[in-house]
Amino acid sequence: MSQHEFPPWEPPFAGTEVEHLLGSLDRLRATFRWKADGLDAAQFGTRLTSSALTVGGLVKHLAAQEDYSSAVKVAGGEMPAVWHENGWDGDDDWEFTTGAVDPPEELYGLYDAAVERSRATIAATIAERGLDGDSGVTLDDGTRASVRRILFDLLEEYGRHTGHLDLVREAVDGRTGEDPPPDWRA
Repeated sequence: MSQHEFPPWEPPFAGTEVEHLLGSLDRLRATFRWKADGLDAAQFGTRLTSSALTVGGLVKHLAAQEDYSSAVKVAGGEMPAVWHENGWDGDDDWEFTTGAVDPPEELYGLYDAAVERSRATIAATIAERGLDGDSGVTLDDGTRASVRRILFDLLEEYGRHTGHLDLVREAVDGRTGEDPPPDWRA
């Protein structure tokens, strides 16, 4: 890689607000996916002694958050059909508990597909409304949150859970690092 070639997840050094925001989100997505990559079922379900978090639970949670944030909160629509039989009944942490035992291949596919749907929905919504446009979130007083606000919330969600994944992954097999290697692909 030359001095001016960057991996595809690196945000631009000089770009528009949209490019910086979506570039930062993609960088966290890539880091999260890399941290979760290449594990077997036992590793996906490994817990730290002080926490119920697992790699599998975090992957499933962020897959659900991708779809919820983009389809419902950004665009104002409904969750994709893949989530209709989701297990929310009586368990607010269903994605964490079921993700700890779901097969890794299923979870990688679920997450990767959710990210692709989210990218498409967010791009279409920004093209239609811009970052200042109304999202699907309405406050009690009738005020609508901007698309920008919801995207920053998703960025924050990734920041928090990528930090959690750092700790869990290091405990599983010692993988550390801030970014994927430049040639890594999911």
